[in-house]
Amino acid sequence: MVDVPPTVPGQHYIRTTEARSDERTRVLKHGDTFAVFNHLGDIEGHDRSEFGLFHRDTRFLSWMTMRLVDDESLLLLKSAIRKDNALLTVDLMNPDIIRGGDVIIPHGTIHVYRSQVLWGTTCYSRVRIHNYGDSTVHIPIQLAFSADFADIFEVRGLARKQRGRLLEPSVKQSAIGFAYEGMDNRRRFTYVHFSPTPTSLTDTVALYESDLDPQSAIEFGWTVTCEVKDPDTSSGNGGPVAVLGYDTAATRATSALRATRQAEPKVVTSNEQFDVWVNRSLADLHMLQTETPHGTYPYAGVPWFSTPFGRDGILTAYQCLWFSPDVARGVLSYLAAMQAKELDDARDAEPGKILHETRAGEMASLGEVPFERYYGSVDVTPLFVMLAGAYYQRTGDRSFVKRLWPHIELALHWIDEYGDIDGDGFVEYERRSEEGLVQQGWKDSNDSVFHEDGRAAVGPIALCEVQGYVYAAKMAASRLASALGHTDQVRILKDEAARLADAFEDAFWCEDLSTYALALDGDNRPCKVRTSNAAHCLFSGISEKRHAHRVAETLLSEPGYTGWGLRTVASTEARYNPMSYHNGSIWPHDNAIAAAGLGRYGHRKGAAQIMTGLFDASQYFDLHRLPELFCGFTRRPDEGPTLYPQACLPQAWAAATPLLCLQACLGLEVNGVRDEVRFHDPYLPAYIDQIQINDLNVRNGQLDLLVTRYERDVGVRITRREGTTKVVVLK
Repeated sequence: MVDVPPTVPGQHYIRTTEARSDERTRVLKHGDTFAVFNHLGDIEGHDRSEFGLFHRDTRFLSWMTMRLVDDESLLLLKSAIRKDNALLTVDLMNPDIIRGGDVIIPHGTIHVYRSQVLWGTTCYSRVRIHNYGDSTVHIPIQLAFSADFADIFEVRGLARKQRGRLLEPSVKQSAIGFAYEGMDNRRRFTYVHFSPTPTSLTDTVALYESDLDPQSAIEFGWTVTCEVKDPDTSSGNGGPVAVLGYDTAATRATSALRATRQAEPKVVTSNEQFDVWVNRSLADLHMLQTETPHGTYPYAGVPWFSTPFGRDGILTAYQCLWFSPDVARGVLSYLAAMQAKELDDARDAEPGKILHETRAGEMASLGEVPFERYYGSVDVTPLFVMLAGAYYQRTGDRSFVKRLWPHIELALHWIDEYGDIDGDGFVEYERRSEEGLVQQGWKDSNDSVFHEDGRAAVGPIALCEVQGYVYAAKMAASRLASALGHTDQVRILKDEAARLADAFEDAFWCEDLSTYALALDGDNRPCKVRTSNAAHCLFSGISEKRHAHRVAETLLSEPGYTGWGLRTVASTEARYNPMSYHNGSIWPHDNAIAAAGLGRYGHRKGAAQIMTGLFDASQYFDLHRLPELFCGFTRRPDEGPTLYPQACLPQAWAAATPLLCLQACLGLEVNGVRDEVRFHDPYLPAYIDQIQINDLNVRNGQLDLLVTRYERDVGVRITRREGTTKVVVLK
């Protein structure tokens, strides 16, 4: 290996200066607002900590703590997010309260129950204090608040040369008001309203004092509301905003999540822990789904990516397409509305290109970061077409894809006109904006594309998986063209896909590595590195069968597979680092795509091996929630996986992982065009004896299915059928 200079973090790098003292963050989200608490239910969002109440990429509350007077912390008994993600509940008790050397209140005398819910732009908090002692006790509770109005990119670590103006906090009766005048001419307000009125109140501290009789309790609460006023509206500083009561907010949050769940199929297996994993994942998906003017969209992840991301939204929708096709419909509608219409170098935009991400914060509005509406992704545009084709096959919804067809044509035009920068037949990327992303595939950290000796590849870069996505996009578009009667385009698109597949094998296959090159650099030299990117080539179907089998073996070999999952980069490679973001870590969604790719080429046991590793890993994670990524160390006996600092929890495409893994194992295809459900050579691992899938909606009916594992076979039985939908099992 040549001497490689140390990598300089990119300008949008998420800085990590200290380890998390406790991994058990607690997250609530509704719409464009989310909150990150510690396990006590507090917010201690100093400096670059991710804790806070955020709205539209701004931290509206950076500090909210509850203490006994004299700064004595309460002791944790239990901290939990409810299974549906609607409520955060925390049980606390007092420590020994000592005065003058004597214990005046023994520990465990006072129980404190704390619950919080997020609805709209308001966080609702309720506290109930119960005296279980045999004498009256004096209880002073101190609540502290502050608001720094930091932009999400400041919280991530970007320094600003200049900020807006923090206004003096205001106190009115039972409320505190914080305000910030942004350089974008927007005013942002945080209102904290208490009920009942505290014993005393300043612009940072509320104090409740009470003499609590034996076996009696008191209750109080407060709300924190975020508000943004644009320049053309009133100043908004007239006082606290009217909000709901706690019970009403909790009921609405619970009902909304329940309604979403009731509209979906029900999956129950013989393994209770597996069901816990699936249900936690579904709850996270529901929480991250956000209503937009163009439909429901799964925001990418909390805290750093709580916004629409094109790639994340598409792949999340694809993973749960068999289960809930409405997610794909919302994603496609939103991205079609945001499709680029003109050249804009500052945004890395070109006509027909599909959105990478959008941001609503002050720094994005001012252009301090380029992400207000940014298009610097090379793979999102073909993925958009690919998802459109898959959505039509799943639903048979011809009217929707007919409306979508002009956007599909624009995306295909981008692939041919702008995507192939050097005219070699492959789609490449090279950023136009100096502020934009250097790497524009899914592995978008600066050091993620390199040659076998560790040297960084120089662009324009043609990634292997992107060619697969383009192949799949053209095949999908040919099917859609046929369905819509555009017969002249069907053969053209198929021929283009076939030529691309042939050229891809010639240029990317590495016989000595038994896998595909990570990429071609600007001189069309292959980056001969074993990576998980090759699995995406199986997922898209561009790979020849003879090569697909060898790729599968390489992926699941010891350098590639840790026992928990596939590494992004095999341990044999020059830049391998199990603690890196993209060069050796494990990403659940990447593994799910690999499982789907293996399943596509008949490697059901390999798909099950990947699902098993991720399922095992989930047993060690808090709430059984798969993170955005975790470290790629080899699995060690009687030890859990190693966490990655700053990973998003929850993350949409990580949450969708179990659904795609399960589909890959079962060889499940739900086809609304044919009004048919197919199982291609289904396989179940030894820890699942049965799977019941109820209320599976297909075009003209609904099914309940029972999948059963036998000693040498897997059987499928229809337990209820409404309509004419057929079930076919191919073995």
